[in-house]
Amino acid sequence: MARKAKQDSAEAAANPGRLKQIALTYKMTRKADPKVGLVVAGVGIVTFGVLLAIGFLIDHPVYLGILGFLLAFLAMAIVFGRRAERAAFGQMEGQPGAAASVLQNVGRGWTTTPAVAMNRNQDVVHRAVGKAGIVLVGEGNPNRLKTLLAAEKKKMARIVMDVPVHDIVIGNEEGQVPLKRLRTTMLKLPRVLTGPQVTSANDRLRAMGDLMSNMPLPKGPIPGRGMRGPRQR
Repeated sequence: MARKAKQDSAEAAANPGRLKQIALTYKMTRKADPKVGLVVAGVGIVTFGVLLAIGFLIDHPVYLGILGFLLAFLAMAIVFGRRAERAAFGQMEGQPGAAASVLQNVGRGWTTTPAVAMNRNQDVVHRAVGKAGIVLVGEGNPNRLKTLLAAEKKKMARIVMDVPVHDIVIGNEEGQVPLKRLRTTMLKLPRVLTGPQVTSANDRLRAMGDLMSNMPLPKGPIPGRGMRGPRQR
């Protein structure tokens, strides 16, 4: 009984947190998408109305009404989730480090290292390692990123020559990948490495980082010093 009471208390404490998070997400989404409330409500009303009308036609309004309520709630959640995600990407797009935030939420099995390369113009390259190999993601001017990506790919070829290296440039032009499609693009890459091979690649790259950190650094501020290091997903 005591354990059940504790569980009920924990659930009761968690629910306000979830509701608060949903409310905050709605407020943020409404700033970028003022019609989100009307659209979500419209989807729910139409879904419920259609199911209820079918229920009257087949003489089962109660059963179809209950089903319609459940499906209406599900449809509202799906539509709201998609519009919230679209609004979030719209706010992130063009912001420094946006791609790194997406990479750190790609999913389990990926190790992300933000800002492995950067130039004075704040063009930056992030690195993610997973069963698809190494993915270098560039943010900034596409022409300047060519040099950064080429240098990183050459470095990868020396350290992990047996691991495929992919490069992605974030943008909306031909040959680029929009920020909102970065996660999907990475998940579609063919998986060619085993778990131990991914671990070995990460160990070699981590050793390279340790060796570089022990080298004497030039005087002056270090770009990206406040950024987080590799994060295992």
